[in-house]
Amino acid sequence: MRKLFCLIFWAFLISALFADYNRLGVPDSAEIRREIREVWFFDSLTAIRENPPENRTNNNGERFQVRLEENDTTFNVFVAPYARMNVTVVSEKGSRVEMQEVYPGDGLGSWVLVRDKKTGRPLRIRFYFLKNSDVFVQFTPGGQGGKMALADMVIFGNYAARGVPTGVPFDKFYTASLEDVMEITGDKLPWKYVLADYNAYHDTKQMIAVIREKLPDIVNVPDAMYDENGKLVRISTGKPFEPSEIIQGKKMLSPAGFLKWIADGLVSPVSGGLLRRTPLLMQTVEVKSTGQQGVLSQRYSLYFSLDWIRNLASAVMSVYTGATYLFNQSGVDVTFNPFASSITDRGVSNIVTFVENSGYSVPVLKSLLYVLASTSPETFYFGAVRGTDRTVSPEVMAFNDCAAFFPYFENDGGFSCRVFISGREMSLDDFCMTYSDNFVYLTRVRTSERFFPD
Repeated sequence: MRKLFCLIFWAFLISALFADYNRLGVPDSAEIRREIREVWFFDSLTAIRENPPENRTNNNGERFQVRLEENDTTFNVFVAPYARMNVTVVSEKGSRVEMQEVYPGDGLGSWVLVRDKKTGRPLRIRFYFLKNSDVFVQFTPGGQGGKMALADMVIFGNYAARGVPTGVPFDKFYTASLEDVMEITGDKLPWKYVLADYNAYHDTKQMIAVIREKLPDIVNVPDAMYDENGKLVRISTGKPFEPSEIIQGKKMLSPAGFLKWIADGLVSPVSGGLLRRTPLLMQTVEVKSTGQQGVLSQRYSLYFSLDWIRNLASAVMSVYTGATYLFNQSGVDVTFNPFASSITDRGVSNIVTFVENSGYSVPVLKSLLYVLASTSPETFYFGAVRGTDRTVSPEVMAFNDCAAFFPYFENDGGFSCRVFISGREMSLDDFCMTYSDNFVYLTRVRTSERFFPD
């Protein structure tokens, strides 16, 4: 009997010690929140204001700070994890960078309670569980008079899930661990959108490094590409450039020619040759000749870069598989609709993520590529940019520009995406700022370590 008692005791002790374990290895404040809930979460704002910030340590030795912050309409209670980061300090003598100990409210492992300032009612509880603080889960009071919790998952300002019933009282999340959250919402929230194997992006990173190394030798030249014979020709006609037009020692490529150069670097180690020009110009969009688009298409090339990236991705797949695929057989188009609504300056608005033959609005691109990086590692994307020509009347919307997108995760979990366009590299944020009013259509291509662009 004594032996049985000891076994039960040790089982209970081990369970208590590891109650706040989480599979992501994220600092967890659940046990701290259990100790402070009465004085920090439920008291009036007047009473909570009397609480000075306090630092606490959980059983794993992880340090957190509990503090109050206010704004015009809400007050927030943070249980924020310890971190060290470089901070720029400005003084009369100038500015300097020094390492400081901080407790960021949106740091990895941070927990936040938001309450209404007038009524004191809880509005939401938010969990930050990734290095990217723009990705989080939160819970709001919902059914049964606000007693039950509804769940949201937000990815860079777009809802991957919103108002999902959890079947659990809202009060549960005052003291729930991250592991509790994942178990409660495991089949309710699309966790696959945000959880990735950070070691699965070797080929992506290698391709980025190879392209980056070659960029100094590339010069942007309109209508230029290298054909299946490695000759510099014009995309529009297939005719070679005159000797006087050739820039010695440089690779002359238009934006479309640049993407073909990337594709050739993938197919040449497999097939021993380069992609042919003519199939890449095949039209992929049918328009009525009597409709507005049909009339405009007689004067403008409305779908050039869309046709180009569809045919290009299909050609790479054909070489990979040893079978011939036209674009409508290959499945290379990205038509994914992971988001239902967005957070905007005017509040939450419903959105249509994907538009046929237009693609995605640029503001949703970062969220989308994050999800694609999580769900489809070792994949990059050709993108056709649909812009508006306002120099003509009526305005003409056409796919003229194009780029290559390489989304991936760093080993520490940080999300990144490098964009290559017109022979230069830029960050995804810079691309989204430059093309903020445009649409981007994506086609998918599998990355490879056997990548040798010439």
